[in-house]
Amino acid sequence: MHTALFTTLSFLGITVTACTKVGMTTHTFYGYPDNDPPGPATAYDCGRSFEAGGTGTYADPLTFASAPGEFDQCEIIYDPYTRKYLRFEDTCAQCTTDWEASPRINHIDVWTGSPTNNGGQEQIECENELTPGDRSQTIVRQPAEDLPVDCEYCRLGEGIVGRVNNVLATALYAQGESPACRISHVYPDYNVDDFC
Repeated sequence: MHTALFTTLSFLGITVTACTKVGMTTHTFYGYPDNDPPGPATAYDCGRSFEAGGTGTYADPLTFASAPGEFDQCEIIYDPYTRKYLRFEDTCAQCTTDWEASPRINHIDVWTGSPTNNGGQEQIECENELTPGDRSQTIVRQPAEDLPVDCEYCRLGEGIVGRVNNVLATALYAQGESPACRISHVYPDYNVDDFC
């Protein structure tokens, strides 16, 4: 079925880009207190005026940093570990070192928290708790727009939904809430074939 659909679309001159799985990706997390300099500033303007943010839906992807050239500026990927869409909006020194290593190491640094509130040491400790083992995750490039998103206030009441209007994806760190660190909202046990 997929082959027939792809062949038909190709014949009609419609370009179809299939998703791509990128395995052995290192995941780290950063936010207001450990950004360089501290705050929400990003390297690229992807519609947020050089400011990190997002919720993790396809319509409002969460900021991630990486090495220049590892992704296209403002590229949207899907992360099964966080069940969020992420957009390449910033650079990361360790990501760049890893990308320039031989052999290259894929590395993304995912934004946590708020663009206006500094969670201080509590936020940095949360980022460390969220971080899985090095090179232990797989991300999806050119993802479909309706993959599951971890959300707090889902219209369907299921806790995990695809693209739905008014979805507010679960924040990974929410200063002042209990718990502030949402380590129960990462998903280390996934089958990437369910997403690509």
